[in-house]
Amino acid sequence: MTGKSGAKKEEELSDVKLDSPYGYGYSESFKPKKAGFQWRSLSIKRLLGLLTVIILISILSVIPNLLKLKKSKVVIILAANEGGGVQRWKTPQEWSVERSSIANKKEYAEKHGYILTIKDVSLKRRYSHEWREGWEKVDILKQTMRQFPDAEWFWWLDLYTFIMEPEVDLEQYLLDHVEDKTYRTLDHFNPLNIEKDLPYVDTRKEPVDLVLAQDCGGFNLGSFFVRRSPWSELLLDLWWDPAMYDQMHMKWEHKEQDCLEVLYSKMAWVRNRIGFVPLRAINSFPPGACSDQKDDPRYFYNDKERDFVVNMAGCNYGDRSCWDEYEYYRKLQKKFRETPWYRLW
Repeated sequence: MTGKSGAKKEEELSDVKLDSPYGYGYSESFKPKKAGFQWRSLSIKRLLGLLTVIILISILSVIPNLLKLKKSKVVIILAANEGGGVQRWKTPQEWSVERSSIANKKEYAEKHGYILTIKDVSLKRRYSHEWREGWEKVDILKQTMRQFPDAEWFWWLDLYTFIMEPEVDLEQYLLDHVEDKTYRTLDHFNPLNIEKDLPYVDTRKEPVDLVLAQDCGGFNLGSFFVRRSPWSELLLDLWWDPAMYDQMHMKWEHKEQDCLEVLYSKMAWVRNRIGFVPLRAINSFPPGACSDQKDDPRYFYNDKERDFVVNMAGCNYGDRSCWDEYEYYRKLQKKFRETPWYRLW
């Protein structure tokens, strides 16, 4: 009995493959199935393929904006002071307004493929000994033109401005037809009573290289456009000439603004290429600005007509609050952009 059972046992053991990588006596049923490895490999391939598709879609969606940005003819110059206070510490409200203003311009520039450059306009030593603190706009414009040699138009915006209608395309709105959308003489509106019948002026054949709006006090430089040209380069050089600010800085209360108004009134070649637009086209005011003419609809933001840009000019003075005004228009813009289904909530 013992011999037969022993022989049978040896026979069964001889069927076991001792060279199995899983060791002596390992059951075939516990070996990993090849189908499992194929399934895992297939899922990894699918995952990699899906990721590749997502990356390609992302790249294809970004390329048009990059190409538009590269070819952009518009540079937005935002005046700011990101480094902090100069004569005093900035308040939390001032920080908040600055962040909101920068975010507002960044969103707009990215949407349309424009270039945004943020320029520090805090008081600097390079200006202080020359009584030049209020003239930095001209210097910054000159620097920016050198920085972006391929750009054509430069849009200056003060910090306390807010783009209310981000869907507006500057080229379609103004720049592509600037000669048709501006008025060239002061017959239409002349708050400074500058002499209108000036000699040697022929705007019929001259392009517009500087686009301005006028408020109740004269030329407004809170929002304006300059086109690159030999004319604008000469104007900026003259506008920044030391003789101007050295002799007149005590008399010109509004500094670079007063200087431009004098250049316009005295020099025919300056008048030839300046075009004016209504204030509300690029620079609407909130209540509180131009308080002497508070009932004049030409100056103030109209939420029914949805003006393009609002400028909280002079919000640092008197009883006005820059933060309160900025928050009001920021929330108003958000309300305009909400979809009907969202308002139900």
